[in-house]
Amino acid sequence: MKKGKRFGLGIAIFIIIVFISSFTEVVDFITDYQWFNELGYTKTFFTKLENQFLIGIPTFFAVFIIIMIYILSVKKNYYKLGNIIVDKKEEKKFNMFLSLISAAISIFMASVVSNRLWLEILQFKNATEFNVNDPIFNKEISFYVFKLPLLGEIISLLNLLLFMLIVITVVLYLVMLTVKRPATEESNVFEEQNFVNVKNLYKDITKRILNVALIQISVIGLIMFLLLGANYILKSYYLLYSPRGVVYGAGYTDIKITLWVYRIMAVLAVISAFGFIYGALKKRLKIALAGPILLIVVSLVGNLASIAIQKYIVEPDEISKEEQYLKYGIELTQKAYGIDNVEERIFPVSQNLTKEDILDNEETIKNIRINDYLPVNQVYNQLQGIRPYYRFTDVDIDRYYIEGKYTQVFLSARELDQERLSGQAQTWINKRLKYTHGYGVTASQVNETTPEGQPKLLIKNIPPVTETDLRIERPEIYFGEITNEYIIVNTDEKEFDYPMGDDNQETIYEGNAGIELKGLNKLLYAIKQSDFKLLISRNINSDSRIIMYRNINERVRKLAPFLHYDEDAYIVINQEDGKLYWILDAYSTTDRYPYSQPINDSGTNYVRNSVKVVIDAYNGDVKFYVVDENDPIVMTYGKIFKDLFTSIDKMPKGIKEHIRYSQDMFDIQAEIYRTYHIDNPRVLYNREDIWDIAKEKYMTEILEVESNYLMFKLPGEEKAEFLITVPYTPANRSNMISLLVGRNDGDNFGQLIIYKFPKSETIDGPMLIESRIDQDSEISPQLTLWSQKGSNVLRGNLLIIPIEDSLLYVEPVYLQADNENSLPEMKRVIVAYKNKIVMEETLDLALSKVFGQLTVEEDNKKPGAVVDIDIEDKDVEELVKRANELFINAKEASQNGDWAKYGEYIKQLEEVLVRLESVLVPEEVEEEQ
Repeated sequence: MKKGKRFGLGIAIFIIIVFISSFTEVVDFITDYQWFNELGYTKTFFTKLENQFLIGIPTFFAVFIIIMIYILSVKKNYYKLGNIIVDKKEEKKFNMFLSLISAAISIFMASVVSNRLWLEILQFKNATEFNVNDPIFNKEISFYVFKLPLLGEIISLLNLLLFMLIVITVVLYLVMLTVKRPATEESNVFEEQNFVNVKNLYKDITKRILNVALIQISVIGLIMFLLLGANYILKSYYLLYSPRGVVYGAGYTDIKITLWVYRIMAVLAVISAFGFIYGALKKRLKIALAGPILLIVVSLVGNLASIAIQKYIVEPDEISKEEQYLKYGIELTQKAYGIDNVEERIFPVSQNLTKEDILDNEETIKNIRINDYLPVNQVYNQLQGIRPYYRFTDVDIDRYYIEGKYTQVFLSARELDQERLSGQAQTWINKRLKYTHGYGVTASQVNETTPEGQPKLLIKNIPPVTETDLRIERPEIYFGEITNEYIIVNTDEKEFDYPMGDDNQETIYEGNAGIELKGLNKLLYAIKQSDFKLLISRNINSDSRIIMYRNINERVRKLAPFLHYDEDAYIVINQEDGKLYWILDAYSTTDRYPYSQPINDSGTNYVRNSVKVVIDAYNGDVKFYVVDENDPIVMTYGKIFKDLFTSIDKMPKGIKEHIRYSQDMFDIQAEIYRTYHIDNPRVLYNREDIWDIAKEKYMTEILEVESNYLMFKLPGEEKAEFLITVPYTPANRSNMISLLVGRNDGDNFGQLIIYKFPKSETIDGPMLIESRIDQDSEISPQLTLWSQKGSNVLRGNLLIIPIEDSLLYVEPVYLQADNENSLPEMKRVIVAYKNKIVMEETLDLALSKVFGQLTVEEDNKKPGAVVDIDIEDKDVEELVKRANELFINAKEASQNGDWAKYGEYIKQLEEVLVRLESVLVPEEVEEEQ
């Protein structure tokens, strides 16, 4: 075979190999483009690609030209010094080989640069200012967040390129010395006459070539030393992230010693650069090595000096030496986490609540949560799962206007879990075409239970049934938290919609999600999903569409991977259109905020819940709504991805009513605020006023109080609000010192308030109340009795409810039988106020026992509830009759050994007897006595 044909065949084989190896990437590119286009984010899709090309192509050519010029200069010098006789054909092949090597290195560098730097370059170009300067160098914070990282990356990549040039130099000279040996006219003459002379001449030429190679490497070394100097300048700025001192960020030693060491080393690096090249040219090794050795010495001396200064000067007088830097840490940490604008209010805690106050705060009382989300989730799954393949992943808490009343509710989506299909039903048709979606939601009011102790459902069953004005017009859930598999809709196989008795209701998808499987698309997506059945299935027609990335967490991360996301989305009923939507909190973060204390091992030290992501549960449409336009990071992203973000003003009203203060964001702020509520650096240094998040007995364990969404009326406000709260105690103590509150409603959304309690008196924290419960002579034996007779006693969240200028404590108590399928039942409500603590069957009963009998609406009464009624003879008769019934029931229960029921009947009997006493002995007579 001729050389030309061999070469052509080789090229063809190379192209085929490249095509096959990149075929998957080509398919991914096309299908990803179609998916982004389906959602309306083609600009976002092309932003990355476009900028990678804009960066990668110039980088490729720049690196290729630099390497080729360098290689050709090396080769030219070698040929000149070695008097190489050039064979044009061999030289052409050699140049082709060098070009391929250069191209390979250039592609590698271009790939690294475009992948690592495309976003950082765009951030550099579009940087939005924080309007805050650092206290040391007076640089705008945007320099540290958006610019300093890019400068560091550029220096790192230039050093990588220079290192490659050194490797190229060494390898190229070794290759040429081996393949293209130096030769001269004199050597040919002497070759026949004197072999020794020829050998010596060859050594001399080789030595000259190596000297030139050394000089070329020295020039590269010069540039590397200059880059080292630049790197020390950048390291000066990185001191603002120093973890060494008493506060995160540069401390006394960093500024007085380390900073000057870096500056000196930056100057020495420049001097070393020229000393190195001078020494190399003059062949004076001492001069060449003087600079590097001096750098090492200064570095060692600097480290020793820093240790000595820290130990013998700073530590003996640390508070005065570090005070200024502590102040910087406080100020910038507060700004980084958005706790610099926390509004401080004094809560006097007068504890003078009356029955009238309770009645006047009906909106708060009616929304006190006596259910807990963990037991509610178990109940939903067992009673409302309907079929094994339906699952409620978790229960979320939200608020709705129901019959005109602002009401706090639990809500959970009934998703379809394909993994729960029976083994024989795990077929391709069932998983891809048939069982495609979940159905509806279950909702319950937080403050109501059935007589059996289960949550009273507001929305239930399939199709959704409700006696309220909540409406769901489109209950199907095609996109959710556990919808992990792709599906195909509009096929010849109808979809399962929901079970109906012994039969199943079927449907055809009416939404606009999915990509049409027409023409080449069918083949592309069969390759994309590695699913040959997709290609050969007869159920797929020209109208069929494939729906991918149905898991909402995966969906939003694919669209905007540069944001961080909450792990728990929550479902919302939009009362304007009757559709279901998911809301997912998204965060802009960085680890580059000077002097700000990191929150975890990742180093993150700036967080904003800047975006609320809304996902249509039926159509899969995704909208990124910016809720914090004061966040420079998200505003910078907005300049880069021009079609991605939408103003919160454009969010539909029916969804906007349900945005919440992110619990994750609130928890981060609450954790940081434990320490950084302190403004005085000396107090912070001495750790005098550090707070702890309060602890409680939850279920069966003692845990930190979880932040809770509650509804109550803030002191001084006119209406109850949907709020998130967490209580603080002084470090290692149980009395409560403050309550952090985040507001969720209307124009107050996002406002943080810290209510501080008087330090002159002891305000009960959750664990003090828990201790009183455990020590109460009536409550504790009852709980112990229940836990010994085949039941587990579970205690819900202890809720702290501010009412007027007082604090009310409420805790639900659950019983769960010791068997696999038992459900937790809310059996009692504990109410604590001042020195009173009671446990009753209902919240109304408990409040009545503490504050006097409350008027309760007839339709809200449970058996045994106490109500104010006009006293007549028939009431006495009814009470006596009821007392006899309860006594007989209690006796039968004791004979049957059912002590749990016995305890319940005795408790109810006590309540009836108290009521009977109040009828027979009027309050006026008691007062006279």
